[in-house]
Formats: sequence, C-alpha cells, structure tokens
Amino acid sequence: MRFYRSIYIFLVAALAVSCDNQMGGFGGPVYDREGNLAIDREIIAEYLETAPFDSLYRIHDPSGVVIIVEEEGEGSRPTSGNVVYTNYTGYLLDGTVFDSNLEDVARENNIYDEDRNYDIFSFFIDLPASQGGAIQGFSMGFKRLRSGAKATIIIPSPYGYQDNENVIRVPANSVLVFDVEFLGLD
Repeated sequence: MRFYRSIYIFLVAALAVSCDNQMGGFGGPVYDREGNLAIDREIIAEYLETAPFDSLYRIHDPSGVVIIVEEEGEGSRPTSGNVVYTNYTGYLLDGTVFDSNLEDVARENNIYDEDRNYDIFSFFIDLPASQGGAIQGFSMGFKRLRSGAKATIIIPSPYGYQDNENVIRVPANSVLVFDVEFLGLD
C-alpha cells in the first residue's frame, strides 16, 4: 500500500509540474509578457508619432516604458525602497481618464468617488502594490526622473495591469499613460 501511495504522489507531482509549464499555476494560461510587450511597443511607437507632447526630452527605457520629461527636476532620483510622493492622472491612449489623485480632475472626467481621499499619492519604489508600492511601470518611470520633475510616463501592459479584467475603466492589456508631478521622496 505504501508503494502505491508513493507512486500516486510522484505522478500527481509530475503532472502538476508538467501542467505548470503551460498553465498559470491556478488552472489558467500563463500571461504572455514578451508577446504583449512586443505588441505594446508597436502601439506606443504609433501613438508617439501623433501624440502632441511638449517635452524637454524623452527616455525610451529598455523595458519599453517611455518617460517624456516636460519639466526637469533638481532633486535626487529614487532608488529601490524610497517613498515617492506624486500627483498623477492616468488615461488610456484614446484620452479616456481612468484615475487621478486630483479631485478636480476626477470631477471633470466624471470619475469622482466621494468615498475616496484625494491626497498626494505615495508609494515605495520596486515594491508590489500589496506592500505599499504601485504598478511596476510607475517604479520604472520614476527611477528615471528627478524629484521636482513633471513628466508623462507611458507604460506597456506587462508593467501595468496586464490582462486583469477587474480594474475599473481599464480594459485588459491596456497601455497606460500617466501625467505625473514628482513632488518629492524619502
């Protein structure tokens, strides 16, 4: 009996490892980060050809995140673990605003939530949102800015909300655009 139990456990483990190579570990497909990043790079390149940005310069990060600096900051650049303070407005490539920490912007775009605090947004660089961070693309973008800068950060879906269909006003696999005002860091 013990022999059969050992074989059963071995087969279940082998099957789990085999399925995990093709599935996301919870019975769903694995997110195609590289495939989505390739698609988003093309979408971003087309967007930048026609998007009217008045900028000092643009940074095309190797990750695919694009940082368009409109006003240079004079402070330090954040590193892992720093807390960043910012005002932001997030929108889709078609201009639809989906989020802002600025109450007047939320009201103007009919996304105001009376239960929300419209305070300065703070997050830890390189930590997940569940631990006080933000989406990965925010950390990537802010690490290229100096405190005091004003910029637009364009984030490919793998560094945003990926294929999550539960983010209000953001379709799955959306490229995100954030206008940010980098207020400071700790």
